[in-house]
Amino acid sequence: MLNNAGYKPNFASRPEDIIKHINDTDFDLVLLDMNFSVSINGEEGIELLRKIKLLKPAIPVILITAWASVELAVRGIKLGASEFVTKPWNNIQLLKIIETLITLSADREEETTSVLKRREKPAEFQAIIGEDPKLLDILEVIKRVAPTHAPVLITGESGTGKELIASAIHQYSTRKSKPFVKVNLGGIPASLFESEMFGHKKGAFTDAKSDHAGRFEKAHKGTIFLDEIGDLDPTSQVKLLRVLQDQTFERLGDANSITVDVRILSATNHNLYSLVNKGSFREDLLYRINLIQIEVPPLRQRINDIPLLAAYFIGQAVKTYSLPLKSISKEANEWLCNHSWPGNVRELKNTMERTLLLTRSDQIMPEDFVIAQSTGRYPDPKMYGSTGTLDDMERQMIINTIEECGGNLSRSSERLGISRATLYRKMEKHGIQTEKNE
Repeated sequence: MLNNAGYKPNFASRPEDIIKHINDTDFDLVLLDMNFSVSINGEEGIELLRKIKLLKPAIPVILITAWASVELAVRGIKLGASEFVTKPWNNIQLLKIIETLITLSADREEETTSVLKRREKPAEFQAIIGEDPKLLDILEVIKRVAPTHAPVLITGESGTGKELIASAIHQYSTRKSKPFVKVNLGGIPASLFESEMFGHKKGAFTDAKSDHAGRFEKAHKGTIFLDEIGDLDPTSQVKLLRVLQDQTFERLGDANSITVDVRILSATNHNLYSLVNKGSFREDLLYRINLIQIEVPPLRQRINDIPLLAAYFIGQAVKTYSLPLKSISKEANEWLCNHSWPGNVRELKNTMERTLLLTRSDQIMPEDFVIAQSTGRYPDPKMYGSTGTLDDMERQMIINTIEECGGNLSRSSERLGISRATLYRKMEKHGIQTEKNE
């Protein structure tokens, strides 16, 4: 199989021969079985892996194991193996893993030997807004990873744009003309998981009135994006793991196996390593989905990108709602940059849209954000008098917010988008007293 695929394989059946080969020859990749003698506990493979990584730390190693020893393979991943395949393996899938690991290894070597240059956003990603170094790092990773078959785990807080990153990986891959199937795993009940993901035959259960293709089948030759994978229940995790291993499954009510060619992208706002430690997420599944991990930074760590994103969202909202363009004042941009944005890019987008819809003047000021964020509408003028000034509006917004937060000034300042110190100054300015600051 390897010869037919254009590789030049070397073989060794004894541990000492393997070490000699590794010492004497430059290999692109090692495909390592876990057992070589009468012993079947896999410790020989683990010991060999340690020696290989000592001699050639950068060389990719794929472990070959049986389902009964998957836990052993996970130990191997922790010791530096790149991937594991279980017996019996799928030849096409194995070749894809080999190709991916060799490509990624070559890219890393080229990156480490190249001279650092001034980084600019790659031309292919001009549609992704931002120039922060953290974002540019992510775009470089996408460029290297997109053409491969590597499974990618995208992590980060809610609202940071994980789906946008997944879409970019698909868009710049060789699969871009094929389906990009998005699945919110957190929204699929455990009882419907198999039917949704793998499909069903007519009559498989009471409401199965016709044949139904599952998400994996619909994503054939393309990419499947498994969003909120950290919310998947343990039983569904086992079913998913088996499909990811050889991309073969059966529809509910059908004994015939279906094999698909699908690129796996996953995303979560959970710390999966922490969930593994708690026993609520399978360790072998974690290592199956994150050959490459991309951490999307929260917006508060990309402060310089905030004005760029704000202007972009205003421009988009102007087109969507057919409204006149409004400029963002310097003070308003400072307000935006000082806000913590717990909802990240999604919260910024919603804030800009609401502010554009609610602001009456041609220029957006900080108080316009306060109004848009606090209530989503202008307060009733009767609350402060029909001739109320902006100061009156600000005072009333602060009072309303403090009341809504039960007098908690930390929560109030966060909801208002200002620091606690700024809130104290404004309360002093407007003569606002609470039980906690009297």
